[in-house]
Amino acid sequence: MKQRRSKIIALPAFLLFISSSYCFGQDLKTSNKPSQDTAVIYKDGVYEGKSQSHYTGEPYWGIAKITIKNGSFEGIDFMIRDSALHEIFDGSYEKHFKGIPEYILQSRNDWKGVQTYPKKLSETKNIDKVDAMSGATWSCNIFKASVKEALKNAKE
Repeated sequence: MKQRRSKIIALPAFLLFISSSYCFGQDLKTSNKPSQDTAVIYKDGVYEGKSQSHYTGEPYWGIAKITIKNGSFEGIDFMIRDSALHEIFDGSYEKHFKGIPEYILQSRNDWKGVQTYPKKLSETKNIDKVDAMSGATWSCNIFKASVKEALKNAKE
């Protein structure tokens, strides 16, 4: 009986603690303290970056070309180049995987990623907020690494 009574008292005390902690946290978020602006400021110009990401055993290189105007991304071009075959990875690249359906699908997904990731970066303005599309992680990793290389010289 005593054990049950202590549980009945402990539960409201716990709920009161949780709700006060939540409210206290909300007060901190809406305080009048000035917040520090941690946004990165980029210099105007055209910047290019090349990277293989962590796929150094493969012949693929991502090349990102970023135009910055008034501190914002004005244009973002991206491609993946196959340095062994001396060609650009594009919608027709799947021809190299004839008869291997899973590689053809992978090629199609990654091509869609190559086309989509620059637009996502333009929208989010932050490379860390560009998420990989399902089935296109390879192209996303190469895109992010190439963009980061390009932006190294653009920071003020």
